[in-house]
Amino acid sequence: MLDMCIVNCRLNPSDQECSIGIENGKIVSIQRLPSVADEIVDLNGKIILPGLIDVHVHMRDPGLTYKENFKTGTESAAAGGFTTVLDMPNTKPPTNTAHDFKNKLKIAGSKSIVDFGLHAGTANPEEIPGLGDLNPASFKVFMDLHDDEFLMNLFSEISDLNQSGTHDHLVSIHAEDQEIVKKYTTMKSSETRSDSMVYADARPPLAEDVAVSKAIMMAKEFNLKVHICHASTETSLNSIQNAKTEGCNISSEVTPHHLFLDSSYLKKFANFAKTNPPLRSDSKKIRLKDLPITDIVGTDHAPHTIAEKEKNVWNAPPGIPGLETALPLLLNQINLGNISFNEIRRLLCENPAERFKIKNKGHIKTGMDADFVVVDMKKEWIIDSDNFYSMAHYSPFDGMKVTGVPIMTILRGEIIMKDSEVFKAIGNHVYS
Repeated sequence: MLDMCIVNCRLNPSDQECSIGIENGKIVSIQRLPSVADEIVDLNGKIILPGLIDVHVHMRDPGLTYKENFKTGTESAAAGGFTTVLDMPNTKPPTNTAHDFKNKLKIAGSKSIVDFGLHAGTANPEEIPGLGDLNPASFKVFMDLHDDEFLMNLFSEISDLNQSGTHDHLVSIHAEDQEIVKKYTTMKSSETRSDSMVYADARPPLAEDVAVSKAIMMAKEFNLKVHICHASTETSLNSIQNAKTEGCNISSEVTPHHLFLDSSYLKKFANFAKTNPPLRSDSKKIRLKDLPITDIVGTDHAPHTIAEKEKNVWNAPPGIPGLETALPLLLNQINLGNISFNEIRRLLCENPAERFKIKNKGHIKTGMDADFVVVDMKKEWIIDSDNFYSMAHYSPFDGMKVTGVPIMTILRGEIIMKDSEVFKAIGNHVYS
């Protein structure tokens, strides 16, 4: 007898209803007729997708847990349909050493209710070999924090590590050029303006476009696999696409806030819409039409407190929570006829699993982990950050009406969210 059988579900709107058999957390059958199981979950014709994978989150744990922690952050993930998250290294302390990486692994293992992986920091290049042995999701490079000489040495160090043995580490890149950001920030901060729009002017599209070009050149020079995080300009996406045609092993990521918002939202939401890279002008921003040349949608879930966001424009931290809004925003676009379920599967399930080498995730196939999100394409929701599971109770999407929401999240055959209620679960390290 199976542990669970999900009955009367559809993999696509036009598909016939099917049943999915689950045993020991794995998919063991996909067939027309239901099987006998200890637990029957009847979806009444609803669409079921692979559990979503977010390759770009900030759980703020350890050291910044007044903003978020692995418990609240992964509850937010489960509420939004995500079953796997990859956490960025800029915590306190950052995961720049093997010791701190191991410590964060313990914290995540004790708190996370979804499966997880960790990116490694790169501020201490001498630590890279030791970090590499701990199977990080990637090495994260913040180009806005380092000069070109440091970056060249860093890329060389990672390349040497990859060539020295069985390693084939991916490099995830925050692409904003340090010199350009410094120059424009100095210039703009000396002005009398105090509106949030000035911050976007201080980190112009040029900073990203130049950084992406540099990243491509270094990827080619050192024969590295690179992933450009939160690309926000059409120029950047086109540069990445052109690099692929030239044989560069590069992938792109976009966020829902860069897709659906523009810099005008800084007038309406002020610092609550402040993020890095900034929201772009209507003429420079990325759009849904750019998704065919995009590899991954990541939320860049970056929570802060209300008090922090209410500081002046130069002191308020950048970041927007996104785990609970990403899928509804995209499902709404399906209902509007602008994208398809195939694109959601590609951008939030299949490509993240493949690019970041997450085994047994990203597909609904026999032998894979029984990770799913069930969606109700008729259910309406007015986004209200007051009700987020995340500790970050703000969103530039507040008040937006969407149709299509996740109503159930299943992790390795266990229901961890149903009808907006999140349940206790134990997340596993996906690279162990």
